[in-house]
Amino acid sequence: MGKIIIETATKVEFEDRLLAHLEHVITSKLKRGESFTFTWKDDVSVGGGRTSVWIHPNVDLIFKFHGGRVPALNPEWLRALTYTAAGPRGLYVVPEPQPGASTPPAVQPMTFRMVSENDSDTTKVSAETPRMR
Repeated sequence: MGKIIIETATKVEFEDRLLAHLEHVITSKLKRGESFTFTWKDDVSVGGGRTSVWIHPNVDLIFKFHGGRVPALNPEWLRALTYTAAGPRGLYVVPEPQPGASTPPAVQPMTFRMVSENDSDTTKVSAETPRMR
């Protein structure tokens, strides 16, 4: 599990593969000078609801990966994440499309199960099966 550390106050863990895709989308938007929200759903074990952070070109971000290998990036997933980030709701995680899929990007956010560790500054985030409405 890798981490995104935002302004040294918010620490959230994501699987390295997902984190690599988020890093690409976030840094691409920041290089263009774009600001946006990044939102994830909180599990009921940490109070439920959702967390949103404002990402802007002057924010301090650290992408800390657990493993040493760089995961292969799925272009379809990058497009789907970029699509959400460009919308009015901002960036949120959607399920990874199968390579070569010809369907449009998924627009339903994934539900996250968040688990607190002994380190109260860090929240683990792992994806569950998305609920379709």
